[in-house]
Amino acid sequence: MSSANLIDGRAIAEQIHAETSRRIAVLKQRGVQPGLAFVRVGEDPASQVYVGMKERMSARLGIASTTRVLPDGADEGDLLKLIARLNADPKIHGILVQAPLPRPIDPVNVYAAVLPQKDVDGFHPVNVGKLMLGDPTGFVPCTPGGVHELLVRAEVKIEGAEAVILGRGNIVGKPMAALLAQKARHANATVTLCHSLTRDIAAHCRRADILIAAMGVAGFVKADMVKSSAVVIDVGVNRVPDANAKGGWRLVGDVDFERVRPIAGRITPNPGGVGPMTIALLMRNTVRAAEQATGQ
Repeated sequence: MSSANLIDGRAIAEQIHAETSRRIAVLKQRGVQPGLAFVRVGEDPASQVYVGMKERMSARLGIASTTRVLPDGADEGDLLKLIARLNADPKIHGILVQAPLPRPIDPVNVYAAVLPQKDVDGFHPVNVGKLMLGDPTGFVPCTPGGVHELLVRAEVKIEGAEAVILGRGNIVGKPMAALLAQKARHANATVTLCHSLTRDIAAHCRRADILIAAMGVAGFVKADMVKSSAVVIDVGVNRVPDANAKGGWRLVGDVDFERVRPIAGRITPNPGGVGPMTIALLMRNTVRAAEQATGQ
């Protein structure tokens, strides 16, 4: 099958990395190296993998990264003390607290503890508020920001489009809706935000010019839920059993890719679609934080 209708997230992410590298070079000429701190609690295997990918990209681009790991059983107070130390470190321009956090740690308290100007994940209430207000000085969460950049660079028409988002989470769904609905260039979409209590989700999906799946349900979007020529963006990351795969499982998205692809006008692969864009936006946010912190 031709790859003509694929939106290649890896290729677009590389464009952004090239731009970010040039900005890092300018900072280094002025004696500034962007610094990014990753914070993990416990030894969740998936979190280790995700942080490792971000560490490697930081090293490749020339961002000084450090990873701080609190042991299993660490409480919220321990985590908040660590964040306070990173907030006070002038060499750290960005802080990322890797989700999920173990119970009973409250992620709302944790994200609010990171200084807004170091919140390169875009989860602090100040940055969330700036996004809702259309204030470009805040940091946009990396996954919805990456999806938006993907649409723009793939020359998908957003203005006036019917955009349907599956999932109302604080990390993807809600900020994605805010981005697409802004009264701004590369926005002005009519947005429907669907969730587990939405009646007849399939009917909403079939109206979509842009369909963004971020529910966390493997293969949820079927071929009969997508209209011809729709742009389908698969944000989902789901582990499913597979006796033929290493470890006995594999990762799949929220879209039944093989059946939806022949119908969709454009579609992201998974992997290779949204994931690389998330990392690209994190690196770019970190460099912008360094620029702002040093008056560059």
